Amino acid sequence: MKKFSVLIAYYNNYDFFLDCYQSLLRQTYKNFEAVILDDYSTDGSFERLLELVKDDYRFRVFQNNGNRGVGFTKKRLVEELSSGDICGFLDPDDALEDNAIEESVKNYNNEKIIATYSYIKICDEKMNFGKIFPNTRSVRQSNSLFFNIDFEISHFFTFRKSAYGKIRGINPDLKIAEDIDLYLQLYDVGNIRLIPQPLYLYRIHNNGLSHSPEKENLKKESWNSVLKETIMRRNITHIYGKPVSEISDLPSFIYKKEKTLIKKIMRKIFKNI
Repeated sequence: MKKFSVLIAYYNNYDFFLDCYQSLLRQTYKNFEAVILDDYSTDGSFERLLELVKDDYRFRVFQNNGNRGVGFTKKRLVEELSSGDICGFLDPDDALEDNAIEESVKNYNNEKIIATYSYIKICDEKMNFGKIFPNTRSVRQSNSLFFNIDFEISHFFTFRKSAYGKIRGINPDLKIAEDIDLYLQLYDVGNIRLIPQPLYLYRIHNNGLSHSPEKENLKKESWNSVLKETIMRRNITHIYGKPVSEISDLPSFIYKKEKTLIKKIMRKIFKNI
């Protein structure tokens, strides 16, 4: 029976985390650990976390020695603190369906599968269901021009720890897009399977990612950095007929090309591959 590591990069989210915590207690798959790494919270919630989970051996809580950012925190969760055969990230303000871990683990009976992801339920601040995230879809394997630009691969994303050992790993310097970077690295080394069920509950709330100009610039810079590295790793010199060296804004360029009619038709053709 495979051990599963739920990895939670935590920062100042205690009230929302209570829903996350309850969803873990309801999991139908019991052989899991929940590893929580607090990125030096400033609201006193680290101590509240310790008190909350103190009687459940499956929950392990740690803290960084300063506020280091999400890339650093997630990298440490995987590489230093997790002990499972399979890992999956869960944001502290989100939650899982009761069968999320069980359904994910089932797919690893096929040794060729190195990672899985599922459909997402978009919820309001009180976790009331709104809609299914529309962009999630099955993607064709071994496509050098797949960049996850439309978030086709997303939560609930899980992966074999052994497969993680074959890649560069999470970039500790990224504050945004660290998850997309991880997905693309794993995409390049093995098969990733869509589980056609909504297993992840994504909460929309006012304390989420800010859309200030500073944050938007950081997002753009991070995306550009991730795509540049992916292109270099795949030895790509031209994208859609244009030299990579002449493209200053890779996310915008690729997004526009992905939205053409021919690309939409191709996605329909290959949606079940």
